[in-house]
Amino acid sequence: MYIIKVKGKAKIPDYIQLRDENFVLIAYFRADRPLKNIEKYGLEGKEEALEKLINELPFGKIQALDI
Repeated sequence: MYIIKVKGKAKIPDYIQLRDENFVLIAYFRADRPLKNIEKYGLEGKEEALEKLINELPFGKIQALDI
């Protein structure tokens, strides 16, 4: 799975994209709000690590999600 942080403009907030191994979009959510139904993506129990990664993630860089 891959993660990308997308910079918002003006009134549009920053967003996070989760993509599968084929780079197909599987989740899209605001960076300042927690991901709902996180268990659907196999990330249950990793909320704190995901939040820390999101805060440190540079904008526009695709990165493998290894948490």
